[in-house]
Amino acid sequence: MATEGTYYVPEQSKLPIFASLGLFLTVFGAAHWINGNDNGPMIFMAGGFIMAVVLWNWFATVIDENMNGLNSAQLKRSYVWGMGWFIFSEVMFFAAFFGALYYIRTFALPWLAGEGDHDSMTNQLLWNGFENQWPLMTTPDAAVNGANATVVGPEQSLSGSVVENVWTWLPLWNTIVLLTSSVTVHFAHTAIKNDNRKGFNLWLGITVALGLGFLVLQALEYGHAYNDLGLTLESGIYGTTFFMLTGFHGAHVTLGTIMLLVMWLRSVLKGHFKSDDNFGFEAASWYWHFVDVVWVGLFIFVYVFG
Repeated sequence: MATEGTYYVPEQSKLPIFASLGLFLTVFGAAHWINGNDNGPMIFMAGGFIMAVVLWNWFATVIDENMNGLNSAQLKRSYVWGMGWFIFSEVMFFAAFFGALYYIRTFALPWLAGEGDHDSMTNQLLWNGFENQWPLMTTPDAAVNGANATVVGPEQSLSGSVVENVWTWLPLWNTIVLLTSSVTVHFAHTAIKNDNRKGFNLWLGITVALGLGFLVLQALEYGHAYNDLGLTLESGIYGTTFFMLTGFHGAHVTLGTIMLLVMWLRSVLKGHFKSDDNFGFEAASWYWHFVDVVWVGLFIFVYVFG
């Protein structure tokens, strides 16, 4: 058993090598998938499978080390710092996309429309006759094709607030679902701190169910956007920013739901976690709260004021 002042050093492992391979294949496959290569999806899924196997074995090893008392207090503090920096990196990740949305709406579109510094002749040189509007559904390529410039018809306009857009009831429900899940995961945290295993399993199970519900609602929203509104990644800068922000957030919700599901299964099937030893769950709950906060920002700046 590790004691205070010692630092457990695990044996050498080949898992980092396979993790690098999995990440490479995932990104490589995604790039080919986006560019229409038929092998892209297969390469992407192969990389994802390798990463799943690596993470399963890696976390299983860490769990076994903790259950065997090999983790010293110093090592556990490193887990806390590691998770903290990971969440910080995710904050910067989404800040870049929110920043891109802000820059486009505040600077790029007005300049392209001829506002601001008229000496630059941005409007005349790049897109003569361009009008600043949001959502901007027209791309430069589509504008050349005349009638094909308009992707969304007037009767299906995406402009306006939540009240004016029928389709936004889905994001509204998703907001309610996700904020509720933030409360239930807090109840689960409180329960395990009080050695209430039954309450912990109940509230954590509800949180996982709410996470799955969010993903179902988002799938319905995407289907409505694609099939009824004609909103795709090719629908100008609006479609690009919309799907980049909401799509990456959906991926994070998926990851967070899997994390919480694993914690729930560990508790139900293995009896893991104690009132004074539950950082695996705490780390997942921190991540879940972060995902909730990001969605609030998305709902305000993409849906309400989008």
